[in-house]
Amino acid sequence: MISTQMKEIPSFLPFENRVTKSFKKLLYSMLSAVRRLMAIVSLSVFFITASAQFSFDRPFEEKAKPYKVLTSGKQITIKAKKDIKQVMLWTTSGNRVVEEKAVNANSYTMDITINQRNFFLMVKMADDKVYTEKIGIR
Repeated sequence: MISTQMKEIPSFLPFENRVTKSFKKLLYSMLSAVRRLMAIVSLSVFFITASAQFSFDRPFEEKAKPYKVLTSGKQITIKAKKDIKQVMLWTTSGNRVVEEKAVNANSYTMDITINQRNFFLMVKMADDKVYTEKIGIR
């Protein structure tokens, strides 16, 4: 009787081996499907958050300045709608050319005495708003 029971055990091994192979294939296909799903979900979340950060509205859009800069040779004229409180002009290397603290007028004209083509201009209006820009002369 013992010998018949021993013979039955090896007969189940190939069946169990087939079950484990098919189970492994099923498990592998499920894991690859889960990996694909996770990749799709993570890319979707990435693109949704990335698009949420970009705005077609330009919140830092440059507004119109309340003054105009006119250049003629070595002369620079600033004309504004409001009173100009302070004007400062310096070269691109940092040397100060003009610093006028008490302008209190709608326009200001300055003559450039140095041989330079590019400058930085700072204009402070009567309402204490400061505007800066890079200008060039010919």
